[in-house]
Amino acid sequence: MIRNLTPSDFAQVISLGEQVHGANYLDLDTLKHYYQLGIKDGINAHFVAEQAGEIIGFRLTFTANQWTLDEWCSPALWGVEIDKVCYFKSNTLAEKARGQGIGGDLLAQSIAAVKAQGAKAGVSHLWKQSPHNAAVRYFTKAGGRLIKEHPGRWNQANDGSDYLCVLCGNDCHCTACEMLINF
Repeated sequence: MIRNLTPSDFAQVISLGEQVHGANYLDLDTLKHYYQLGIKDGINAHFVAEQAGEIIGFRLTFTANQWTLDEWCSPALWGVEIDKVCYFKSNTLAEKARGQGIGGDLLAQSIAAVKAQGAKAGVSHLWKQSPHNAAVRYFTKAGGRLIKEHPGRWNQANDGSDYLCVLCGNDCHCTACEMLINF
């Protein structure tokens, strides 16, 4: 079942994020902040996939004009007004939930929500090194197009975090594929 993310889901979302992406991927304060970035006009753009009371996937999405661009964003290449672009922060699935279309379903629910909020497109930084490059594949299947690759996007020296990548440890060199979907 796919439904909106609520604060009662935060502990499971943090745990799943760490299982899939690595230690310190999310903490409670960060998730509370992210949660607020996805709500506009009473519409929540965040979703979870739940099975037998367990969160097996989540999609965090920031409302257009409520998130801050950083040096890893290339708005001149988007072809859409910046204030009409939402940010797809994270799409995370438990291993047992992969390959079933759940990631695409979570994305579709978020797209419907941000369109209702007024967005015309959404940008994301996809993890190129995800298992079988699934992140880029599913986003491309949903209509996403590659804007630019950003090697070392999540390196701790770049973002000052204590994130521990599941592939690289404390010196992440994974590539972020900046991708955009027009609605």
